[in-house]
Amino acid sequence: IFRPGGRTVIERSSLLERMPVAAPVISPARYDAVIFDLDGVVTDTASVHAAAWRRLFDDYLASRPGRAGENHRPFTDEDYRRYVDGRSRYDGVRAFLASRGITEDPAVVRALGDRKDEYFVESVKQHGVRVFDGTVVLLRSLRAAGMRVAIISASRNCVEVLKVAGLDAMFDVRVDGVVAGELGLPGKPDPAVFLEAARRLHVAPNRAV
Repeated sequence: IFRPGGRTVIERSSLLERMPVAAPVISPARYDAVIFDLDGVVTDTASVHAAAWRRLFDDYLASRPGRAGENHRPFTDEDYRRYVDGRSRYDGVRAFLASRGITEDPAVVRALGDRKDEYFVESVKQHGVRVFDGTVVLLRSLRAAGMRVAIISASRNCVEVLKVAGLDAMFDVRVDGVVAGELGLPGKPDPAVFLEAARRLHVAPNRAV
C-alpha cells in the first residue's frame, strides 16, 4: 500500500494493477462517538500485561508438583491471546489453568490474579507506558471536531495507566475492569463493555466507532 501524489492505492503484484482505495473517514454525519480500547490501541500496555502473566504462570507452573493430566509447558503469546487477553484477571487465571488441566481453589485463583496485578503495576511504575502517537493525534482531532470519546479496558488499572500516559482528561467516559466488576459485565469477546460505553455516551451503538 502506498500513496503516490496523495492518493492511496493497493498494488496487486500478481496482476500488476492498481486500485484506488478511499481513505477511512470518521464522519460526524454518520457517527456521534468513538470508543477506544486502552490496551494495544491507546497504549502498549498489552505487552506489559503479557509479560506480567508470563512471569506469574511460569513461576507457578515451575513450583507446582506434576500431576496426571496436567501440562506444565511455559506460558506463550498464544496462551495470552486465547486465555487471558480481554478477560478479568480472575477469569484469565481460571481459563489458563483449565487449558493446562489444572483446577485450583477460588482463594488460590484470587491470589494468583492479585499477584499478576502487582507485577503489572510494578512494571508501569518503574518503566511507564508507551503511548501510540497516532492514536493521540486521532483523539485530539476527534475532540476538536466535537465528537465524544470513551475508553474501555478489562484492566482495573485503567485510571492509573491513563494518568501515567498523561491522557486521563482525554475521555468523556470510562468503562474499565472496576466498572465492569461493579455492573457484573462479562469480558471480551462479549461486547458488553462497548455497549455500556455507548450507553454512557448517550449514543446508539450503530452511531459509535
